Amino acid sequence: MRGGEKCVEALCEVFPDATLFTLVHVKGSVSPTIERMPIRASFIQKLPFAEKRYRHYLPLFPKAVEQFDMSEFDIVISSNHAVAKGIRTKPETLHICYCHTPMRYIWNLYDDYFGKEQAGLLTRLGMKMFVKYLRSWDVRTAKNPHYFIANSHNVQARIKQIYNRESDVIYPPVDTSLFQLSKTSSNYFLIVSAFVPYKRIDLAIEAFNKTGDRLLVIGDGPDDSRLRSISKSNIEFLGWQPDEKLKQWYAACKALIFPGEEDFGIVPVEAMASGKPVIAYAKGGALETVIESPILKTGVLFKEQTVKSLMEAIQKCKVTSFSPEQLRSYTLSFDREVYKRKMREYVLEKWNSFTPACRNAALRRAGTPLSRQP
Repeated sequence: MRGGEKCVEALCEVFPDATLFTLVHVKGSVSPTIERMPIRASFIQKLPFAEKRYRHYLPLFPKAVEQFDMSEFDIVISSNHAVAKGIRTKPETLHICYCHTPMRYIWNLYDDYFGKEQAGLLTRLGMKMFVKYLRSWDVRTAKNPHYFIANSHNVQARIKQIYNRESDVIYPPVDTSLFQLSKTSSNYFLIVSAFVPYKRIDLAIEAFNKTGDRLLVIGDGPDDSRLRSISKSNIEFLGWQPDEKLKQWYAACKALIFPGEEDFGIVPVEAMASGKPVIAYAKGGALETVIESPILKTGVLFKEQTVKSLMEAIQKCKVTSFSPEQLRSYTLSFDREVYKRKMREYVLEKWNSFTPACRNAALRRAGTPLSRQP
């Protein structure tokens, strides 16, 4: 249940009668809200070891998503960070893409995923063969959606640069009610993250190995073994934590460490909702939530992804005063209910302004009055 899944979960609440399509469904891995939806998986679901090794089937993702049959639907919302926008629909079907990012593995973070230190020789050679095709397919299918929604202004600029498409911005949902305002702190800093290369958890570990400060790391992923192997005793790994435990870890930390470049970054907002500041790399989505100004301070930004720059930011955070009440108040504009309201209004607005001939054809096919609202 990472950021993309939380967006889908909220959409399932907004449109509870929808059908959910996914490349792979690992039963029980997501929330009950998602699990109770009608779920249709692609042919990748039936391939060997797909539930655990689905990333190895990346070159097949385009074909898998193109084979979904969308002919029975009037409106399709794709939640896209890889290939979801590539679905094929009829001209009279309205397609809105909520884009977390253009496919990061083949664009801005290719080396982070497939560099010599991250991937074996066979994987690197395989991706070298397929990356040109994947990039071509990604750009070509950017014409499929009628409208793009970006999850941040950072991603909005990326959509324009790579796809040459305009987009609107609706920030992803943060369940601020889950987190409690805390005015006290324990003796540790905190990381909450998937263990993948671009998150740069290794950078934080190197910095804390030198400072000796206590660092708790919540999460897991492909980089788990490597990260543990380079950590000293002041760094503890807790695995993924349930929401009830997670909010307690947030509430007691000194600050959240956010060392990677993220598309938006829900985790920093969760920390702020707990009244905690964020130490973040000054690039990407963090620039839209981590603020250093005389009027509002939500954290500390470091300009270079170096151990020295991060250590300086940690020290600055230690001597800076933050208002827990101000931090929490700031996060309410990112609340889950705000996201749900804006998405509902956006879909209704675009449906009502959709080309009348296309909309009416869809409604006639459904056998419903032309005044029907979705």
